[in-house]
Amino acid sequence: MSSISANLLAANMTDQTLHIAMYPWFGMGHLTSFLHISNKLAERGHRISFFSPSKVQQKLEAFNLHSHRISFIPIDVPHVDGLPPGTETTADVPFPLHSLLVTAMDLTRPAIEQALCELRPNFVFFDFTHWLPELLHKLDIGIKSVHYCTISPATVGFLISPERKLFEKSLTEADLMEPPPSFPASSIKLQTHEARALVGATLMEYGRGVTFLERQMGSFSNCDAIAFKTCREMEGPYCDYVETQFGKPVILAGPVVPESPTTELDEKWAKWFDGFEAKTVIYCAFGSECILNKAQFQELLLGFELTGLPFFAALKPPMGVESIEAALPEGFEERVQGRGIVHGGWVQQPLILKHPSVGCFVTHCGSGSLSEALMNECRLVLLPNVGDQIINARMMSRDLKVGVEVEKGDEDGVFTTEGVCKAVKTVMDDESEVEKEDEDGVFTTEGVCKAVKTVMDDESEVAKEVWTNHAKWREFLSGKELENSCLDSFEQKLHQLPQ
Repeated sequence: MSSISANLLAANMTDQTLHIAMYPWFGMGHLTSFLHISNKLAERGHRISFFSPSKVQQKLEAFNLHSHRISFIPIDVPHVDGLPPGTETTADVPFPLHSLLVTAMDLTRPAIEQALCELRPNFVFFDFTHWLPELLHKLDIGIKSVHYCTISPATVGFLISPERKLFEKSLTEADLMEPPPSFPASSIKLQTHEARALVGATLMEYGRGVTFLERQMGSFSNCDAIAFKTCREMEGPYCDYVETQFGKPVILAGPVVPESPTTELDEKWAKWFDGFEAKTVIYCAFGSECILNKAQFQELLLGFELTGLPFFAALKPPMGVESIEAALPEGFEERVQGRGIVHGGWVQQPLILKHPSVGCFVTHCGSGSLSEALMNECRLVLLPNVGDQIINARMMSRDLKVGVEVEKGDEDGVFTTEGVCKAVKTVMDDESEVEKEDEDGVFTTEGVCKAVKTVMDDESEVAKEVWTNHAKWREFLSGKELENSCLDSFEQKLHQLPQ
């Protein structure tokens, strides 16, 4: 680094105010997660330059709480053959086309390089652009790279720890059925169908000429620091493990709980929820990208019907089906009229979770949804779909014991109507242990019902335990002292990174 660049950087750092550029993956969960930490840092006086696809900026503006310190820098997403015109985020295309979107993101490298040369921030926070650390080294103008991870340290450590030696041998299902040799003592285990899916996902091409594993390992191995939105009280041993394995400083931002919404729930939905008694409604949402097949879509809804409880399900139409209405089980609408809604559009999830009538949240275990869930009083039913969601569910159900997971068969991951019903009833009512199927790995109507009943049954020992643990974590995480302590340490460790 030139002496002029070093002096400029030193001048920027001496007043303790940082300039941080953000370049998250083009998934709304990643974009909003990066914006949440941006808000926390901007509140402390730091300047944020936030790179995002041009047309997404309007959606993100609603979450920008410090527009005088957070500046959006629009990025034109290059066209890649096979992507529909105008594609900017993962919500615009089905999962099989995500690899092409990553390729498009990689093609933004020249634009990012030019912008960074002009902006000269102290740090760049990134996640999927594995080429960023190498680019910053080449520029040699004192900018440090921080891999800001939207997944948990437990997930990183379990799946891609260097001691698995993933580049030296072919990854198999058997490998992922067990944790790495020195992984912290934990109850995290994978079922056969989960290990099989994760092997495929890890080795698939994710961007032109790059596997998902190569992209992630490049990001972790070449960055200057790894950051997670967690705290030591929740995941301390996993954080230490990741730091030891990758030989990089691991810095923790805390749980990064978003500020409470200042808007009100849409009148239409508020009126509907108001029509039920406190803590009786099941709310289900699987995020903007999770799409079930038709059979599992129907099993889920039949599981809710079987509970006998009111429910609101915010779901995408299943694969290969044009609309929600076309996918509903025969006679379903008539049978649940007045107590059940299946909605295919966007909903105000934070406001729904806070509504007094909501007593149970059936979630796909995305990190953002879990953060929101832990801060509210609804009981948790866990139904992970892919990737880090699986590890998240095991942590929540087995390590922290704050929710009940829907039982699935071991081989193919299918859940049943009864399994969903039981899990919900357990957290809402409190009295039985949720048994796991070993046959086929699918969830069924019975499995869905079983999970719901387990958490909703106030006489159940399981429900009592998860409800008590949830209340303890909610109280701990909601304290302003925790947030301030974590962010103080986060800032300090950023300043201490070698220049």
